[in-house]
Amino acid sequence: QVRLVESGGGLVQAGGSLSLSCAVSEGTFGWYAMGWFRQTPGTERVFVAGVSRSSYSTTYAESVKGRFTIARDNAKNTVYLQMNSLKPGDTAVYYCAAKIDYSGNYVYTSKLQYNYWGQGTQVTVSS
Repeated sequence: QVRLVESGGGLVQAGGSLSLSCAVSEGTFGWYAMGWFRQTPGTERVFVAGVSRSSYSTTYAESVKGRFTIARDNAKNTVYLQMNSLKPGDTAVYYCAAKIDYSGNYVYTSKLQYNYWGQGTQVTVSS
């Protein structure tokens, strides 16, 4: 079964940086568009960043543009989220997700479109 495992979460000070990784096993990573979502208590899981399966396109939520960068390494079956200039509002559980896709050109921003999810990793930004 397809398995996604996030790592890299933790506690950082406002203005600091953190890098998240998501390793994908089983399945065919090259056929997946990848995305990062986040969720706080009492809220729905929301889109943060996405990349198409061939890295042709990337998309970011307005709240993280200019601060976060998504990248993937298909040879390593891994997608990354580099987070800079972190703010307390970035505190959340971050989830990695995979969407089966055969176009190689699309980014998906709705959680309803994704097929597989990781367990999540906590990111806490102190003020």
